[in-house]
Amino acid sequence: MSAPNETHDPQLMSWVETANLANGDFPIQNLPHGVFRVRGATEGFRGGVAIGDMILDMHKACSLGVFKGPDADAAAKAAQPTLNALMASGPHAWSGLRLALSRALRVGAPEACILRNCLVSQSGAEFGVPAQIGDYTDFFASQYHAFNVGQIFAPANPLYPNFKWLPIAYHGRASSIEVSGGSFYRPYGQRRPVAGSDVPAFGPSTSVDYELELAAFMGPGNARGEPIPIDQAEQHIFGVCLLNDWSARDVQGWESMPLGPFLAKNFLTTISPWIVTMEALAPFRVPLVRAESDPPTLPYLRATRAGENGGLDIQLEAWLLTPKTGDQGVRLSRTSAKHTYWSLAQMVAHHTEGGCNLRPGDMLGTGTQSGPARGEEGCLLELSRGGKEPVDLGNGESRRFLEDGDTVVLRGWCERHGFRRIGFGECRGQLMPARKAVREYVR
Repeated sequence: MSAPNETHDPQLMSWVETANLANGDFPIQNLPHGVFRVRGATEGFRGGVAIGDMILDMHKACSLGVFKGPDADAAAKAAQPTLNALMASGPHAWSGLRLALSRALRVGAPEACILRNCLVSQSGAEFGVPAQIGDYTDFFASQYHAFNVGQIFAPANPLYPNFKWLPIAYHGRASSIEVSGGSFYRPYGQRRPVAGSDVPAFGPSTSVDYELELAAFMGPGNARGEPIPIDQAEQHIFGVCLLNDWSARDVQGWESMPLGPFLAKNFLTTISPWIVTMEALAPFRVPLVRAESDPPTLPYLRATRAGENGGLDIQLEAWLLTPKTGDQGVRLSRTSAKHTYWSLAQMVAHHTEGGCNLRPGDMLGTGTQSGPARGEEGCLLELSRGGKEPVDLGNGESRRFLEDGDTVVLRGWCERHGFRRIGFGECRGQLMPARKAVREYVR
């Protein structure tokens, strides 16, 4: 587990002036990684680091010889079109590069005169998926989300008996993971037969939903058959971004017995473009809360005292933008990732315990993040109680589930007294009407 160091010093200021603004997402204490290119250009994607409202072009910085020694090797990997090589290089390389970047971007740094020519405006860039994602596993780690959903579908037994014994998960589809800013068609699928029929309905989903999640990108992997011990698991995690695992709830309710969601989720998963490193998150660690009545954690999932602060106090919000609200939008919910029942380290340890080999760039989703109070639900399924209680948007509109034209924006940030606030940017996507060609085919 990373501990706060000089890169977290709240007094540090950057010569990139917008990085010093209060409540910005990307001060010098953050320095997240992503891949980008200038919007409209024919050039390929390359690695960059967010600083204020700018991007430090790592490819250009490396070509000018800014980084030296081992840091030069890590910087070159951070400049590539995907960040897999950087992720594979491990915590020592990540930390060394972070320190070099911090020192080069501080007020008074001699590198400033060179690096000023390596800045690109974030508003003038387009972003790519930051890694070649070989595999994607989505967990079900929030007890409050599990309980809320359980109350809707199985009120007598809202939590599965295995929930507090192991991190439940299922495999997603890596090919349909895209970066923030896109749109998608309302998906088609089978739904439960309507009353009086024994034939499933087929057509556009009527219950499209968002899911407020985090994603963790894997760093160095493990050999097949060799589990990652719980106390080493975080050394294998590069960083975290926001994730929206869009869901077609009506399709999910029909197809999920007995194996779980398939077409209900594989049409799109959206992630934010910037990966905030685990080291940047060091000041915002918190212990996970367990009730005294909860069963004991099995040894392979039980961290030593050094790893007890396995939680992350990341503030999370979901906003809905409708054609009527415009860009102002309406906040649907706010919660914190600290309410999760299972930590990222426990997810990694459990994922590999049976012998599975994880690889650099693999992505783990946390599952919907919800809190204990009303207004902390991480999806419309919970907020609307399965569609039975429409959510009042306060402007004459309401929602049971998403309507065509709706845009969902997820935001996240960390703040703690004595440290600078750091953020994740936004994770945005828009639901469009179902494809006409499919409608014609169905007829």
